[in-house]
Amino acid sequence: MRDVAIVGVGSTQFGRAQWSLLKMMCEASHEAIQDASLGDRKIDAVFVANMGSARNNRMAGLASALVDRMNLYPAAAETIENGPASGASAFKMGFLGVASGFYDVVLVCGGERMREVNNLEATEFVSFLSHRYAEYVYGVTLPGLAALFARMYMERYGVTNEHLAMVAIKNHANGLLNRKAHIRDSITMEGILTGPDAINNNPWVSEPLRFYDCCPVSDGSSALILAPANLAKELCRKPVRVAGIGQGTDTHAVHERPDPTELTAVRIASQKAFHMAGLTPQDIGVAELHDAFTILEIAESEEAGFFPKGEGHKALERGETQINGRLPINPSGGLKARGHPVGNTGVSQLVELSLQLRGDAGKYQVPSRPKHGFTVNFGGFGNNVIATVLSEGV
Repeated sequence: MRDVAIVGVGSTQFGRAQWSLLKMMCEASHEAIQDASLGDRKIDAVFVANMGSARNNRMAGLASALVDRMNLYPAAAETIENGPASGASAFKMGFLGVASGFYDVVLVCGGERMREVNNLEATEFVSFLSHRYAEYVYGVTLPGLAALFARMYMERYGVTNEHLAMVAIKNHANGLLNRKAHIRDSITMEGILTGPDAINNNPWVSEPLRFYDCCPVSDGSSALILAPANLAKELCRKPVRVAGIGQGTDTHAVHERPDPTELTAVRIASQKAFHMAGLTPQDIGVAELHDAFTILEIAESEEAGFFPKGEGHKALERGETQINGRLPINPSGGLKARGHPVGNTGVSQLVELSLQLRGDAGKYQVPSRPKHGFTVNFGGFGNNVIATVLSEGV
């Protein structure tokens, strides 16, 4: 296979979109194309990541629509759906197209406009990810599954509500530095957990998870351009190499897992990505983890191999995951503050990592200027997970 590089990135503001889903995707794609300095070079294929446009926006065939709106034809066009891991799946398909030599220049774009429906409808549509007959028909939601997972994890490993709040506080502080983040508000332990007004500021969602333990419902789009390494050197002053990709699956129904506190698919995907990259977790200088719920950042950091099982919350206490710590996690604000337009998230994570490795993240740039970065994009409730390792230069 050929070495593949990210040569251009782009992203919209996250939050409540003022424009249509397609227009958001065009904005992100145009920014990525401009960043790549493609000139007259044609894009060979377009891979679009989306989870809910047919249900929420009454629009299907997004890849074809994007090619048409941006006058990219006759580029090949594919729309990819893998729940909240749709973004990383689309990226993986784009990577394979370039690595195999089938395509030279590929646009990968993720987009979701979730706030076109109300919060109850958004919760319902995301709940379609649960097992249809073993979970969904009994009223299971993703916050409900996360709460069950959190309670078991807390009892087994000594994680407390203070630890969950520390994740939220850290990621909100990071999001405050990211001008494109959905949530740009500072929060404190007293304000969301220990103070007299905490229960009003931070009500229960699904015990033990509170409002600030859950990501927002977001609109947003991100895009990137992939090219083979030899072409990347011509196009881009700061190409970022795709070093490794891994994917793992687990049982659909969470209760069928031998140990529901084990995120087996995260571990498998991470090991595969590191093996392909020829690196170890100790080589990573920055990570964007799928913190749709605060407990997931802690658990994923362990399954990926950054910390021993049951000790992720201790590393959090020591400040190791702060933006200036040993392993900054979610310097962009993560899903918790940057936002979680579900089908787009995997693409936005890779855009954020690319900016970090290029030294272009601005106010939330990791001071150590990392050489290797890592992402986890979490599909369903951990039943289809993709991990990616990116490295500086080609």
